[in-house]
Amino acid sequence: MVQIPRHLMVLDPADYCCSLLAVQLADEWIEYVAATQITAQANNYRRAIDEFCRYVDKALGTEAAGASLADPGLFDTLVGWELSLPEKYADGSTRPWLMASSLRVLVIRRDDHDERTVAADLARLARGPALLGSGESKERDEFTRKEKLALVRAAWTSAHATRKRIKEGWALAAQGRHPDEGSWTSMADLLWGLANEKITAEDIRQHVPVSRHWPLDLLELAAGPGRMPRPSNATMLLTRRLFARLYPTAFDLHAFRVLLMDATGHAAEEVTSFGEAGVEFLPKGVRLTLLKNRAERLRHRAFRDQLPPENPAPDDGGDEGKLTVNWPRREASEVVRYLMDLTARARAKAPHITDTLFVHVVVQHDRTVEFKRWDPSQSKPHFRHWLDAVDVTVKGDPHIGRLRKSTKVEKAIVTEGRIDAAADDHTEETFAGHYAQGTTLRIMSGRTIATAQQHWFDQALARVDGPTVVTDAEGIDQGRLEEAGLTPDEADGIMSGQLDMGVSHCKNPYQSPYSRPGELCAVAPLRCLECRNAWILPTNLPQLLLFKDHLERLRALMTPQDFGRLWGQSWANLKAVLDDRTPEERSLARKHIEAGEAFLDLPLAAHTEFDA
Repeated sequence: MVQIPRHLMVLDPADYCCSLLAVQLADEWIEYVAATQITAQANNYRRAIDEFCRYVDKALGTEAAGASLADPGLFDTLVGWELSLPEKYADGSTRPWLMASSLRVLVIRRDDHDERTVAADLARLARGPALLGSGESKERDEFTRKEKLALVRAAWTSAHATRKRIKEGWALAAQGRHPDEGSWTSMADLLWGLANEKITAEDIRQHVPVSRHWPLDLLELAAGPGRMPRPSNATMLLTRRLFARLYPTAFDLHAFRVLLMDATGHAAEEVTSFGEAGVEFLPKGVRLTLLKNRAERLRHRAFRDQLPPENPAPDDGGDEGKLTVNWPRREASEVVRYLMDLTARARAKAPHITDTLFVHVVVQHDRTVEFKRWDPSQSKPHFRHWLDAVDVTVKGDPHIGRLRKSTKVEKAIVTEGRIDAAADDHTEETFAGHYAQGTTLRIMSGRTIATAQQHWFDQALARVDGPTVVTDAEGIDQGRLEEAGLTPDEADGIMSGQLDMGVSHCKNPYQSPYSRPGELCAVAPLRCLECRNAWILPTNLPQLLLFKDHLERLRALMTPQDFGRLWGQSWANLKAVLDDRTPEERSLARKHIEAGEAFLDLPLAAHTEFDA
């Protein structure tokens, strides 16, 4: 028997005819797990022992009882077992090699002890070259932007529905009384009894009449609107649905795992591994203590809140390249508060569970009621069942790990492909080998290469000049702009504000020297001060001052060489434009900024490039 955090793994040698062999391997397994402190990988060794011992029982028959690692005759059996492993798995699977190598580790460990005997031939086989190839692991692709957005929206809808259901359940329970005084077919009385622990699931089985005598609300609760429950399991269904009106179930917790993975960008096992003591709410966010079992790492991470836009535009999912960051709401602090509030009563019923907020109620087949830690790998419904229930369709494997990859892809896009920034919670080698193979990043890489090639081609064909600056604040109209060289359509667009790019106006954002002809400028407003298409009017002065503040922050964070290389031309042009304005004009522009009448909208990458 092996005990690791949250799991108890048992292997009983009495289950096999080759019990002596099972004991020898099990002893090495227990000592190896204790010495190495491995967690999730421990089950690989238990499974290897189980598969090998079952093979020995079948291969040796009545002679299996005498099988031992000290017996040289076991050599052919071990070879036969290893060579038979690929038959049980799909082509290219890594499992056969993993099972064989796990068993060899135990054999080698036993041979390393002088007082434990291992046949010489078996020891040489275990230490020798592998008989099987390691196989190839098939990387899962990330969810598309449309699929991820559907997942997050469905998760919020499910979370709201869960809170509404439980709130209404406790409100109805407050209206009830003991079923002996009221009725065993009254939903309010049954909820009151369960909420106040005055009745049990067994009491419901004994006292609630057969389903044909139930009122409509109990029938619909047990089987759904318009359906009749089967008499054989009607009270069991009713009991489970009654508890679900008071406490969260395993199904409900899928939504919160999705929301936390989206809000934090961390793995599924990490977002379910912190308890109330691992939560610290900050003025503008939350700090979480996250545990990653596979890497055996404990981390403290702060997540800042992001407010949704005042008028969010509808997302039809048609543009895979557009990064939606603020809608639906993605604040980790809000999700954590939501989850803590929802599971508070369930966690109070299981005070021994302190290392997770994911606690739910379970009514077992024998009608015992348990408040358990949620184990997504063991508890039903699984993630794919949740997807079906919330009517979200995804292409490919419905695995929660794909959501983690989606968040890593977003981070890579936001950080403009900087691996060291995108791989902030694991090694760069892991990111390059496990996350950088997704479809989105391959497409983005191709686009980046094509854009760079186009940029240098355009640089060779035409010189990029600076913006056109109009300093006279009086008398600017469409006629004057046309006289300055703009077409009527361009002048009309600038005067009406349709061509306002943030820090300047653009006479034609579809003919940018930084993008392909016909495509919308990809670098506005960050490079407008270096662009020949830019027209700066006196009304742009507040935004120019805000952009100067932004560049000054970058200048303080970057080395002079890097700042000069990336922003030197913009900084020089900006200073020249501002030097042409009078102190009175700059002072008036600052007043507009302080009054909240001027804003500077920059891409998300401009704010996150130097964040921790």
